[in-house]
Amino acid sequence: MQKTMFAALSVLVGVMIPTIAQANTAGSLRIVVDGIRQQQGQVCVSLFAGSQGFPDRGDRAVRAQCVPAGKRTALTFRNVAFGNYAIAVYHDRNGNGKLDRNFLGIPTEGFGFSRNPVIRTGAPRFGEAAVFVAGTETIAQIQLQYF
Repeated sequence: MQKTMFAALSVLVGVMIPTIAQANTAGSLRIVVDGIRQQQGQVCVSLFAGSQGFPDRGDRAVRAQCVPAGKRTALTFRNVAFGNYAIAVYHDRNGNGKLDRNFLGIPTEGFGFSRNPVIRTGAPRFGEAAVFVAGTETIAQIQLQYF
C-alpha cells in the first residue's frame, strides 16, 4: 500500500509542477481616457513597448485601436506581456485617422499620454510616460489636453 501511495503522490507532483512553473507572464491593460470635449469622432490609442516610434509613429506601436468617443472612453488590451509600455492617445474628432495639427505643428485635436506628463515644448520621452504592466490588470488613466 505504501508503494501505491508513493506512486500516486509521484504522479500528482508530476502533474502539479508544470502547472506551478507556468506562471502568468501577461495581463490586461485598461486605458481610461477623460477630458474629451466633444463626443464625436473616435479616440485612438497606441501602445508602445519602447522608445522606437513613440509617440507619433503608430506603425511602430505593438497595439493600436480606435473606439467611438464618449465623455469618458475606455478600452482594454488583453494578453499584454509584462513590462514597460507608453501610451499615446488622441481624439480624432473628424475621423480622418490622424492627429490634426495647425501650420506650426501644434495639435488642433485633443491628445494625451500615460502618466499625464506636463507638455512644454514637445511630446514626452518614453520614460516620462512609461507604465509597468504586471498582474491581472493594470489601469492607466489619461487626461486629454487641448491647445
